[in-house]
Amino acid sequence: MFRPLPIFIGARYTRAKRRNHFISFISMTSMIGLSLGVLAMIVVLSVMNGFQREMSSRILGLVPHAAILGVQPLDDWHKVAAAAMQDPAVMAAAPITEMEGMLSYKGAMQPIQVGGIDPAEEGKVSIVGQHIVQGRLQDLQPGEFGVVIGELTARRFRLNTGDKLTLIVPEISKEPGGITPRMQRLTVVGIFKVGAELDGSQAYIHVADAGAMQRWAPGQVQGVRLKLHDLYAAPQVSKAIAAGLGDAYRADDWSHTQGSLFSAMKMEKTMIGLLLMMIIAVAAFNIIATLVMVVNDKGPDIAILRTLGATPAQIMGTFMVQGSLIGIVGTLIGGVLGVIAAFNVSQIVGWLERVSGQHIFTSDVYFISSLPSQLQWGDVAIICTAGLVMSFLATIYPAYRASQVQPAIGLAV
Repeated sequence: MFRPLPIFIGARYTRAKRRNHFISFISMTSMIGLSLGVLAMIVVLSVMNGFQREMSSRILGLVPHAAILGVQPLDDWHKVAAAAMQDPAVMAAAPITEMEGMLSYKGAMQPIQVGGIDPAEEGKVSIVGQHIVQGRLQDLQPGEFGVVIGELTARRFRLNTGDKLTLIVPEISKEPGGITPRMQRLTVVGIFKVGAELDGSQAYIHVADAGAMQRWAPGQVQGVRLKLHDLYAAPQVSKAIAAGLGDAYRADDWSHTQGSLFSAMKMEKTMIGLLLMMIIAVAAFNIIATLVMVVNDKGPDIAILRTLGATPAQIMGTFMVQGSLIGIVGTLIGGVLGVIAAFNVSQIVGWLERVSGQHIFTSDVYFISSLPSQLQWGDVAIICTAGLVMSFLATIYPAYRASQVQPAIGLAV
């Protein structure tokens, strides 16, 4: 089968044994370095994707994807929920009344975000019911002022189900003081644990009790919480629904409270990716060094080829093929090993923990007990493309030098 001269000779040079073993060693280290760089990038970015997935499922499983809130308390939340469910982007809806306050127990205090919920409806829009470790979410009954708290809050106050604590919320008053605290005694009826910071900052009471604390009429709620098919469409969907309902309603979504966290995680992934890209760049520089030494070593061969009629472009193509093959093989090996490692990173970490006898990840510190990983083929494509492009660019200068070798000088070496 016919093959162009640069491809034929470049492939032969790649496979041929060299007189200078040091050049072979540098060529091999270039390939290994490129493989390690690609492998490291795939594994690290997959782990970061896994962390983001875990954070999304845990935090955004508790925080409303979107909410339609009334400027004034809503008398009939079912009407608002029915209107919201007309949008195909909405999966489910449930009533909600949110408050900010302080929890007090035996002189200790902590800030808390309190969500007034209907236990019968909450399972449609939240995962809190799936993560109850003590008690039951259904034990929140109207008029009994029960509360479900997070595991970190329970540990901080040393609380168990049946214990009582005080919720302090601000109340806007017409008195000269302006804002006065309102206190309500609550009974712990459940403890949840989702493995995130919300375990120490979120609590739930019955929506009727939340309305009573706000001194609203029976049945009134603050708004309707929505669960969406695509949580990243929450700003657009919630604004469209609120606009369709009229000026008496406003939209809210998760990006207002948790957006900065996910923006920070996205930025961290980008920065770590750029830093790891430097490993591939270093391997590319090794390819430059390898080809420069090969050009010096093959001076007589280049001169003979030129004498036989090879053009400078063919000589340049020959060495570009040789360097590109190093990049292709290194990228391919790193890509395959990286994909395998990304799919088995939890098992690898578990093996390291068993061998070392140390726990690398503990739920007390990282909120997870194993290393999550989510391989995204788009990341793999970008990483491998970057490796190939850098390898190709690294061949240009040495190949150009080879094309400028004069036959008389090359034969005299």
